Amino acid sequence: MDAIEQVESAVRRAAAQVGPAVVGVGPRPGSGSTGVVVGEGRVLTNAHNVTGREMTVTFADGRSATAQLAAADVDGDIAVLTVDTGAAPGVVWSETATAVGTAVIALANPGGRGLRTTFGLVSATEQAFSGPRGRRITGSIEHTAPLARGSSGGPLLDVAGRFVGLNTNRLRGGFYLALPAHADLRDRVDALGRGQAPRRVRLGLALAPPEVARRLRESVGLAARDGLLVRGVEDNSPADRAGLRRGDLLVEAAGQPVSTSQALFTVLDGLDATDALSLTIVRGNEEIAVSVPFTATREEGSA
Repeated sequence: MDAIEQVESAVRRAAAQVGPAVVGVGPRPGSGSTGVVVGEGRVLTNAHNVTGREMTVTFADGRSATAQLAAADVDGDIAVLTVDTGAAPGVVWSETATAVGTAVIALANPGGRGLRTTFGLVSATEQAFSGPRGRRITGSIEHTAPLARGSSGGPLLDVAGRFVGLNTNRLRGGFYLALPAHADLRDRVDALGRGQAPRRVRLGLALAPPEVARRLRESVGLAARDGLLVRGVEDNSPADRAGLRRGDLLVEAAGQPVSTSQALFTVLDGLDATDALSLTIVRGNEEIAVSVPFTATREEGSA
């Protein structure tokens, strides 16, 4: 068997063996993105695909069922749904890491509209991108298997059909990033399946990036400053109770400049629910020191 025949055989085998585990995930049948069965009664997808506590899962045989959100890690962009998976098999997790040049097969079932199967190579590892709320997600696999819109949440496989990554983020140029299916991801998925979402301190702010902050301040005649502009404050959040307002410019957190959202998240990740965070904000042209006490909350909202 020559190389082309081996590729054809691997792709067909993946579609036949793993295809039944690849499902559509959306608000209703025929719309949405992709998920993958990871065990009896459990479907893994990206958190950015989940639009509510209930979702519709469409299986390869055309059956649709209502799924419940078990838990989501929004900053890690993964979520687990509980649903009657019927005869759909769970994927087999790989025990080895992928390397540049590894041949991979990507599967998707966008909104349950039918299985797509493509072939590519791992083009890079240890890549990073911004998650749904701006936190930096590192360690991703970049690959060349082309994927249609709605493919996020589908599995990336090696040529033996083992689960090596969760397709998550489309890049310009047609490449895709996948979260590697290593032991850490498996542990996180197991915890989400038990309803255990990560608990992190959070401010309860919606923030605009520095370039937007500078442009808006200059447009109303205020001095340009590097920082994160407060676009919204969640009611009864730590930020709200501390008196932060829409239009404030956040310039320091715990004495550190916060010219990027990741800089702020780095500070927040070093805190727990017993800490208070010192902030420096600019309101108009006035610099104000604010202390924000925390209580840990579930993964909801933004920063």
